[in-house]
Amino acid sequence: MYLWGRPTEALLAAITRVDFRHSAARTRLVRVGQSPGPTISLLAAVLRSSGLEIVGAASGSVPPRDVMLDAYHQLMARAASGALRVDTERVPLAEIEAAWQRPDPTGRRLVIVP
Repeated sequence: MYLWGRPTEALLAAITRVDFRHSAARTRLVRVGQSPGPTISLLAAVLRSSGLEIVGAASGSVPPRDVMLDAYHQLMARAASGALRVDTERVPLAEIEAAWQRPDPTGRRLVIVP
């Protein structure tokens, strides 16, 4: 994952929701980058309830290619089935500057439309 900060916090909150059922005993988060922020707030419940493993992307720490591909396919299947949802707000391109500047405590992602 190239993101860190609030997007990672949202992902971790999603995988620990009661209505989200994951089939794997372990969830591995591979941290590659730190955009849009260098820190996260991690609740202890996330570690207790998700089987979460967080590893950095350094020499020897990244899982084999087939493991990464399997994880990617699982993520895409969940997204396609509707099990993984991202709260979005559609914003016309002409209004993007104002939308980008305003605070959004809900964590919604902006989707820019022509």
